Amino acid sequence: MRTETEGSTLTVDELAARAGVTVRTVRFYSTRGLLPPPEIGPRRVGRYGPEHLARLALIEELQRQGMTLAGIERHLRGLPSGVTAHDLALQRAVVASWAPESAETVDRAGLERLAGRALGSADLERMVQLGVVDREGEDAYRVDTGLLRLGVELLDVPFAQETLLEAREVLTEHTRAAAQALSGLLREASAEQDAEAVRSLSAHMQPLVVQALLTAFQRSLRQELLSWLGGRP
Repeated sequence: MRTETEGSTLTVDELAARAGVTVRTVRFYSTRGLLPPPEIGPRRVGRYGPEHLARLALIEELQRQGMTLAGIERHLRGLPSGVTAHDLALQRAVVASWAPESAETVDRAGLERLAGRALGSADLERMVQLGVVDREGEDAYRVDTGLLRLGVELLDVPFAQETLLEAREVLTEHTRAAAQALSGLLREASAEQDAEAVRSLSAHMQPLVVQALLTAFQRSLRQELLSWLGGRP
């Protein structure tokens, strides 16, 4: 998919052709809020610009990495206002080098095979709410295989679903804040570089950043637990 940022505007047919998708797909993304509205030109014809093309390229990359539509919606809502086509191209480069290909679509039997156990309706609902599984049809489930083991283990945790969802929100909020801060640093450090250079740099940094975050979290959690237990075994 091309993501040139030329200044000329495009009709919906031209945008779809340039992005390598159908007009129906463009309109579907627009109704889901994944694409901002076009500018309305003469004769009430919508005109799309470089930012729309870059967003379509980012959506394509996120889907290629296995992210569900619901996940893509959450991701795009978290983008700062006024994001440019260049920013989106850089983000796509980072996503391509960092995001693992860990999602697949399976039927109920396939999901249970991956989970290693039978799953009741309540089990499925819990994993859907936790974001591990997405329903895609009557007997089709999009499952994040990287999170599936965690999701299965959480089925047996003796906490209310509300507690698990609140914990998920806490983790999501703070990891997103850390990701945005780190992304800002990366963006500033690589402002003069092209997308391919950013891809290479981010791929090199990814394991270092993940290890640093994990180590810092483990230390902080240990300190909190020691404080909470107050010296108890």
